[in-house]
Amino acid sequence: MKKWVLICAVVLLTIVGLLPQGGYAEEAVTTKGQIVAGVSFRDEPNTSSNVMRLLKANEIVTITDYVSASWYGVKDAQGVQGYVSTNAKYIKVISNAQVIYGVNFRTQPATDSSSRVIRMLAKGEDILITDKLNDSWYKIQDANGTVGYISTSSKYTAVDFSIAMPNLPVADAIEAVIAVGQRYLGTPYEYGSQRNDPTTFDCSDLVQTMFWQGLRYVLPGDSAAQGTYVQSLGPIVTDWTKLKRGDLLFFSAYKGAKPSDYDGVNILKEPITHVGIYLGNGEMLHTYSVESGGVRIDTIAGKQWENRFLYGGSVLR
Repeated sequence: MKKWVLICAVVLLTIVGLLPQGGYAEEAVTTKGQIVAGVSFRDEPNTSSNVMRLLKANEIVTITDYVSASWYGVKDAQGVQGYVSTNAKYIKVISNAQVIYGVNFRTQPATDSSSRVIRMLAKGEDILITDKLNDSWYKIQDANGTVGYISTSSKYTAVDFSIAMPNLPVADAIEAVIAVGQRYLGTPYEYGSQRNDPTTFDCSDLVQTMFWQGLRYVLPGDSAAQGTYVQSLGPIVTDWTKLKRGDLLFFSAYKGAKPSDYDGVNILKEPITHVGIYLGNGEMLHTYSVESGGVRIDTIAGKQWENRFLYGGSVLR
């Protein structure tokens, strides 16, 4: 009788949610960092803020936020929240994932005889995923610094890519960038919009935000500098129909509605006044005015954009 009472009690507790269903709840995965050299632990993400203390070499911290290209939000071992420089001479990311089910740690991204099993990674181990090779394999580093490969299946690992993203195949990286822009469709336009504030965008802020949020890739902050950066990566494309999905497009100022209004333009000397990202099939994602409704997708052919186009090129290669 007592046995049946106990069983019924457990069933009842499970039904009302007082016990975890399907086992104990997993703790949220966090990104961890290691202090490389003494660094100021500040109460705000700027160099004018109060220094709470000096974080010492080899201290382990939880990285809670990637505030900007210059600042991490971190929590120390005592649970104190603050900010440190992202400079690699002060801090390095040591884990962005945790093993949740034992998985083979291999010498090669394969399951055949060419790939030796180094060991079994145990549940609870923190690992650093550095690369996603394809849909099947991650390249990782364990806590001892050993490099190898594991399955990408979510059965084996819980990941936190909000701080340190793995290197992705180019096609996946492009889609990650475009997905950010598509989430912001309809967001209002504001010339000179505040960087790091996604409530409004101008053209270059949108592009910068797409790469930052999608890949933690830092682009220059204005369209002219972005154009110069793409030129430096080379080669550039002067026929927009030859662009690839994910390429950036750069435009001159509006000079008139006719193609002849743009005759004689020197594409490398003409000031860049606008930037967008090519989606393929003759379309681009961009933002250019309050009246147009903010972030939007436009066709290029037969529009002012075709006449104003200077050049384009790839950031991701």
